[in-house]
Amino acid sequence: MELGAAARRAGFSLEFREVVASTNDLALACLRQGGDRHWFVAGQQQAGRGRHGRDWVSPPGNLYASLALAAPCPPARAPLVGFVAGLSLAEALCRVSPALKPAIHLKWPNDVQIAGAKAAGILLEGLSLPGGRTGIVIGMGANIRHRPDLADYPVTALADHAPGAQVPAVFAALSDRIAENLALFDAGNGFAAIREGWLRHALPPGTKLRVRLPAGERHGTFAGLDPDGHLLLDTGRAVEAVMVGDVFLSETPADPQTALRTLG
Repeated sequence: MELGAAARRAGFSLEFREVVASTNDLALACLRQGGDRHWFVAGQQQAGRGRHGRDWVSPPGNLYASLALAAPCPPARAPLVGFVAGLSLAEALCRVSPALKPAIHLKWPNDVQIAGAKAAGILLEGLSLPGGRTGIVIGMGANIRHRPDLADYPVTALADHAPGAQVPAVFAALSDRIAENLALFDAGNGFAAIREGWLRHALPPGTKLRVRLPAGERHGTFAGLDPDGHLLLDTGRAVEAVMVGDVFLSETPADPQTALRTLG
């Protein structure tokens, strides 16, 4: 496992381990010890986790990576780092498998899909650092060779569509895109450019969505992102800004391979 050339030039470092409990836990410990721009990649996780405390199934053959960043932006802008991660992951998959570009989409807030099925997810975790700064860990899991079963989402793996896909190539591309997009992000000052890139890879406008909120579900269509990164949901009566919620496609293809052939 190696960093890409752009990541090395930007001063990122890498530690690979065959088996860990959680790459995010290693990255959080790294921040507590004063580390920065340090990647942790594992062949397998024994206690991986996703959003809202969900378990993240981690069989060998997929990508499990976490990046420790010491104060990459002011605390108020910390949630925007997730868009840097999502854009970078989508771009990395497109770079490794260019033929899949029409089928690779970002679903707010943190999923990468291939042909309407989940292929990767992102988990941001933070901690307080001296001087009122916020350290951020970007945890990313991508289905390269295997696709675990999830109750709420159809799931796919990159190898289902690009049989030659390998974890090292995906990680090298990801490390480069993260390095370049963090420079573009510029501690939050360049979020407009990140937002523009994210929208280029987003679900098409008008995609039917249902959004699970604490107060219940909302139905509508995807209408973009506002300047603060909130999901814009067109309910037919108004365009609402969603700050927190789980997003599902209202019309999901039962067979991602069939959807991919249709897109092609």
